[in-house]
Amino acid sequence: MTSNLSIGQRVAWYRRRRGMSQDVLAGLVGRTTDWLSKVENDRITLDRLSVIKSLANALDVSLGDLLAEPHLFEWTDESGDRTIPALRAAITDYRQLSPMTELMENAEPPCRAELERALGEVWQAYQGARYSYVIRTLPGLLKRAHHAVRAGAGDARLAALGILGQIYHAAASILTKVGEADLAWIAAERGLTFARESGDQLITASLLRSVTHALLSNGRYEAAKQLTMDAATLLSPDLSRATPELLSVYGTLHLAGSMAAARDDDRSTTRAFIAEAWESATRLGRDANYVWTAFGPTNVRIHEVATAIELGDIQVAVDVGPRLDTSGLPIERRARHGLAVAHALSLWSRTDDAMAALLKAETIAPEQVRHHYLSRQLTMSWIRRQKGKPGFQLADLARRLHIV
Repeated sequence: MTSNLSIGQRVAWYRRRRGMSQDVLAGLVGRTTDWLSKVENDRITLDRLSVIKSLANALDVSLGDLLAEPHLFEWTDESGDRTIPALRAAITDYRQLSPMTELMENAEPPCRAELERALGEVWQAYQGARYSYVIRTLPGLLKRAHHAVRAGAGDARLAALGILGQIYHAAASILTKVGEADLAWIAAERGLTFARESGDQLITASLLRSVTHALLSNGRYEAAKQLTMDAATLLSPDLSRATPELLSVYGTLHLAGSMAAARDDDRSTTRAFIAEAWESATRLGRDANYVWTAFGPTNVRIHEVATAIELGDIQVAVDVGPRLDTSGLPIERRARHGLAVAHALSLWSRTDDAMAALLKAETIAPEQVRHHYLSRQLTMSWIRRQKGKPGFQLADLARRLHIV
């Protein structure tokens, strides 16, 4: 109903639905009525998630409602079949968690190598921004991994628990990407439970990162910051002899925390978390992809740009972002940075350059870009800036994003 409205228009729509005056809503978020009026009439662009989150809280709607994130029924694979409902059913199936569940009849549990190979293929697809494949594959993989846990004993069961935790991590990651924040939280929390039961510190640390991202996507910035600090305290005794894998997970955890701090308008904590990530990246010495983190100096710089945008330091983002060479990183990271660059350039009124950055990102990761709220937000703002009809390139982009 509101998917083709700007964020400002959605604020007005939800405000009227609540029967709330502009004076009241403006007061709830600590702003003037004139400011809110300009927001609702698209004369002020809402470019910081922390501000959008405060409006969502005041209107008693989710952050995704104001961002018009993709609805689960809009996500289909190449055949046109809806895919998120199957993943939701797999994650919320109580039978998978019940100790009374019997083993599947006439079915051998998958071996560790089979599960690890399948998990690796899912992460490769995720980092390649092939989201439909990931969503379509995860339900069956979750079922097989649960079967392996129930059938296993001793070390085999512990190994299966660790793999199961990582599969839930992958599920939480993809669900965050497609706007299913609540379901992502369930998946992350469940994955952390299995990771802890496995006794594997590295997997547990990786799942703490997943929970941080889930908190971040749900707008729980204080909780995400606190979890980052708690996890750092837990892992710090092992940092002096840390493996590349642990350095990567530790650094990536702080990058997630830096985004939460920036969205919470907490500059000092943002700087502290970025500094911790830089220390890990320096010790690692290069861009790598241990534990599917894509961690290294370039990813830290990507987050410097992203946090600068969240904090309103647009010139920093414009100066650094377009020049950053991300060609050595996975497609998902490159495309997400491309969206951030497009956002910063658009805020700097460099619309042509912004559109070029977005189109470049779409070329390498069409699924990711076409289902990200920023793509829709930017495209709608560019259309509204046009004095006449939008040009062919912009109109064609709008059609691909289902705006017109």
